[in-house]
Amino acid sequence: MDPEVSLLLHCAHWRGLLEPHVQVELSKRFNRQTDPALEHQIDEDWTERLSKEPWLFNGAKFRLHSFCLASPKHPPCTHYSHVPSLECAEDQGRRSLEDVAAQKGSDTSNGCKECVTEHKASIMPHASSTCDCREFKGIAAERHSQAGKLLTLRLGLTCYKDYLGTNWSCRVAELRRRGEAEFGDALALLAQPLGVGAVLCTVDGQVVFIRRSQKVAEARGLLDIPGGHPEPKAVCEKLGQSGNEEQISVVMMQRRPDAVVSELFSSVCAEIRDEVNVPLTSLGAPVLMGVALNHTSAGRPSAEFFVSCSLTSDEVRKLYWKGGAEANESTDVVFLSRTEVFQLSRSCPLWSELCPSAKGAVLLYQMVKPDGELTVS
Repeated sequence: MDPEVSLLLHCAHWRGLLEPHVQVELSKRFNRQTDPALEHQIDEDWTERLSKEPWLFNGAKFRLHSFCLASPKHPPCTHYSHVPSLECAEDQGRRSLEDVAAQKGSDTSNGCKECVTEHKASIMPHASSTCDCREFKGIAAERHSQAGKLLTLRLGLTCYKDYLGTNWSCRVAELRRRGEAEFGDALALLAQPLGVGAVLCTVDGQVVFIRRSQKVAEARGLLDIPGGHPEPKAVCEKLGQSGNEEQISVVMMQRRPDAVVSELFSSVCAEIRDEVNVPLTSLGAPVLMGVALNHTSAGRPSAEFFVSCSLTSDEVRKLYWKGGAEANESTDVVFLSRTEVFQLSRSCPLWSELCPSAKGAVLLYQMVKPDGELTVS
């Protein structure tokens, strides 16, 4: 596996999950742990960063604390007795960080019998890309037949300032050691904002990548997928809650967790619209493939989706060059066939051109096969 990325969870058993099968538990208990000294250091780092990059904006973000994925052989887990023990199958106990680390690279099934805290991320086995071809409509119908909530994401709140001051801090190793020693969680002091990304596939079977601008903060010049973050502010606005980013709290959204799920799924389509200039009316319903971790930013999580597009690659290319709302974030659009994406691996020269978020999405796409299995010769 690539050391820059690993898979926290995948939804291969269901070939991805649609919005009705996902729920969130929102609580301030899932926020980052902190202390006055750490907050002072974060503020100092932010002030210094703003002096060099005055255009930076401190927006609120959702923090992924943990998750619970139903086992294919067990009913969905929809409630929890208390936070620290996070168990959803009676025969599953809490594993230590060392236990999970020892499993890296091993052939595990899905890890979906138990609720797993975010720092218990093991690399999922690489999916085989040799299988029979099936129609996407059949896969979608199979998903719709699933009853109940299959995945619960436990979310708190964080912000961009805290992300730069923890995940991107030169002291991140010390923060991880402190988190493990003081809270039994190496990520307890880190922001861990939840991102989103999309494997966007055109009607003629081309997957859309964009080359990141040299002016963006991360992964400059590398190939990426359309993506960004679900926005707590957008949820509050939909719920009629006004206020600036720094006033946003969990309480403002706690009674409507379904609105948070809606933002999670709709935000990935909004990112496609803004970055690739593809209209929302040309996009299919997002299919959640899983969550990948970016280890170049201390294991930052990103929910990766598959999104179908009713336009051809030529039509998408023309729209891209007309420019969308966030056209300044990329400099080119690149298309790879589904077969090429399934064959991508660390041994391919193109792999080194992918940023970590794209690598994680590709690995999930190869494993979950949300648009039907593909026979690769």
